[in-house]
Amino acid sequence: MDCTLEKIADRIKQAKSVAIFTHMRPDGDAFGSSLALSKALDFLKIPNQVCVETDIPANLAFIEGIENVKKYPEGNVDLLISVDCSDEQRLGLLSDVWKNIARKTDTINVDHHISNPKYAKLNYVRNCSSNCMNVAKLIKALGAPIDQQTAEYLLIGVLTDSGNFAHDDVTEETLALAAELVRAGADIRYYHYVLFKKQSKARAALHGKVMSDIRYFHDDRLAVISITEERMRSVEADPSMTEGFVDFPLNVDSVEVAASIMEVKKRQYKISLRSKTYADVNKIAGVYGGGGHVRAAGCMLFGELEEVIDKLSYTVSQYLE
Repeated sequence: MDCTLEKIADRIKQAKSVAIFTHMRPDGDAFGSSLALSKALDFLKIPNQVCVETDIPANLAFIEGIENVKKYPEGNVDLLISVDCSDEQRLGLLSDVWKNIARKTDTINVDHHISNPKYAKLNYVRNCSSNCMNVAKLIKALGAPIDQQTAEYLLIGVLTDSGNFAHDDVTEETLALAAELVRAGADIRYYHYVLFKKQSKARAALHGKVMSDIRYFHDDRLAVISITEERMRSVEADPSMTEGFVDFPLNVDSVEVAASIMEVKKRQYKISLRSKTYADVNKIAGVYGGGGHVRAAGCMLFGELEEVIDKLSYTVSQYLE
């Protein structure tokens, strides 16, 4: 059921032990949300652990405390909290763990994706530019402070999911929270650099290969990039280095929708979608069981690469004016 952050805070304060889950292939908002909430629970002296099924991405390994994130919860769990996860399936291998523990205890879902089906017992789903905006409100409802470390976690999420304040869902609230986090000691220049500018030679080489082969469809309104396993191997790159790739072709004047097609394994591709002004990529992703936001969404597609491109191109064409 839907509920207020105050009611969620009351339930959390009653917990004896908490496991915080976030989505597979986590980004800055996923880690920012989960680690900031964990820090607040530490202040309240509530034992807690952060869990994600995926190995820590190389591009986010700089985050302090991220080495303590577990792949599975340990010991007894009195309360399960999911943050920045649009549905149970996005928990990956932890989805079964979630369902098993949920049979015995309460679950909480704090998220910002409009596609979220509200799969927990207690749900707070509010569409905003970053789930860290929701978590910041929850931390305040818990009566925990936003100290420098917590501010840094939250700022990582805000910067990541707002596209460094470039997305059209950035509001006065987004900027006001960022200002509050900077006042608390978060170094916005440092995080801007490590999240959006810093890169290895391997990432630079992969970026060059991928962007030299942008394909355009529908009068250049759709741009598609392909990130194959072979391309990554050829420059000794890995999937964690592809964060932000999909935003580059969206900068082309004529492009309304940009799609990144990344090979996960043979005949399986992770699709990342972005739109500029009017196309609802949440609906496009929804055709294939995915979702997200109006301007940013994702899904999985299966088949040979050219088949996947053809499917996606046709679907996108239905949402172009």
